[in-house]
Amino acid sequence: MNKKDFLYGLSKMSFNNKEVGYIEKDSFEWGGTAPESVDVEAEQVPDAPVLVLAQKNGTIAPKFNMIQLNYANLADMLGGVATETSWKAPTELVQLSGPCTIDTPSGKRISIPNAMLLSNLDGKLTLTEVSKVACTLKVMKPADGSAPYEILDIPVDGGE
Repeated sequence: MNKKDFLYGLSKMSFNNKEVGYIEKDSFEWGGTAPESVDVEAEQVPDAPVLVLAQKNGTIAPKFNMIQLNYANLADMLGGVATETSWKAPTELVQLSGPCTIDTPSGKRISIPNAMLLSNLDGKLTLTEVSKVACTLKVMKPADGSAPYEILDIPVDGGE
């Protein structure tokens, strides 16, 4: 076996062609929903359905906490306006969307061509932990009808 038989870790994450700041350790989860189906039952068969109708494939909705809160990262994850010395929250509804890639130390890349980022300032303001931006990626069907996400080998040159 080699490490490419497994999917683990997070080396680099990009959203909307910008590298996402540091992700809090142990915060990344796949999220999403399980596949859905409907059981068709018959009076004559009390112990199991006679037919199962598939309704929906399972989905992913990755969740993670970004903890590198420089002003540019705040604007990239929350919208608003960043300068070298400040960040101002958005004054209108924010809809951040674009492609997302996640590279892993196991040599795999997760590619999401069309995602919406939902995020908010979260955590605590204490001397024992850092504040964070809590993020959820809503994976959407690409306009061209292709797969909503894929897992592939990272190119040897590390290119996109």
